[in-house]
Amino acid sequence: MPFDPFEPLPIGSTGVSVTRLGFGTAPIGGLYTAVTDAQGEAVSQHAWDIGVRYFDTAPMYGFGLAEERLGRVLRRQPRNTYALSSKVGRLIRPASGEALLDTGGFMGTRDERPVWDFSRDGVQRSIEESLTRLGVDRLDIVFIHDPDVKDLWEPAIREAVPALVELREQGVIGAIGAGMNQSAMLTRFVQEADMDVLLVAGRYTILDHEALAELLPLCETKGVSIVIGGIMNSGLLVDPKPGATFDYTAAPAHILERARRIRDVCERHDVSIRHAAIQFPLAHPAVVSVAAGVRSAAHLDDYLAAMHREIPTGLWDDLRADGLIPAHAPVPA
Repeated sequence: MPFDPFEPLPIGSTGVSVTRLGFGTAPIGGLYTAVTDAQGEAVSQHAWDIGVRYFDTAPMYGFGLAEERLGRVLRRQPRNTYALSSKVGRLIRPASGEALLDTGGFMGTRDERPVWDFSRDGVQRSIEESLTRLGVDRLDIVFIHDPDVKDLWEPAIREAVPALVELREQGVIGAIGAGMNQSAMLTRFVQEADMDVLLVAGRYTILDHEALAELLPLCETKGVSIVIGGIMNSGLLVDPKPGATFDYTAAPAHILERARRIRDVCERHDVSIRHAAIQFPLAHPAVVSVAAGVRSAAHLDDYLAAMHREIPTGLWDDLRADGLIPAHAPVPA
């Protein structure tokens, strides 16, 4: 059964809701390819025009550029008509010399780079600076961003979480969570902190089912909502060919072969692998939204087409029979 891309779904037990189709802004920050202000604003405006009402960004995305470009579109809209999330853990500061060589994959940025900071003061400053770049008065959701990259669990759980809980209790923000490209530390956050929502990037896709074993059942039990990012596994599921990327680097041979087998099953049913990839995670009851990380209106429109597509049940049956998705994984009805 097709999905309604603009159906509002609640985040946990908070008063925040998000549309099933969200807009992820890493690409308009220049991830892998430089993007102009005009290009970033145009695709952000297109997301609004077609009905997207959930927008996810971060200081890390273009080192402030994504927030600025998105903000110039959103600040023209009534603030109570959409949900907006950003992230904490990195402060954007002027840089010089060798520091400028570490682009994090973002192209066309200014001479600024992220500085890790999960302290209470760092969390508060990060939110204030995001609001300034966005030009809005509040964030609906704040995610603790990538503490696993530098093994910063301790300051994240001891300082960032209490700071965000206090802001949520004060009504400054509506919901709190964590976002990263793995499931083990996200599981710890759900077990040890009062999370409302998680951003799971690349770990619950038609290709990668890491989060299905423990994280997703735990979230379903505890009422923690899931936003899916990285749904195309860094581009591999757009077109699984030699040289395609997976987890931001060249895809290993066995991963590439698995993706090609999934593509072949999809093609037997006259369905593009992209459309199957977009629908697959939405079938899980804990998943409330997919944040489409795109830099063009055409790519965003493809998400709409995918959600409206009637996919034959035989496709999912064949993927299960070939061992390409787990037998217990929920699939679209």
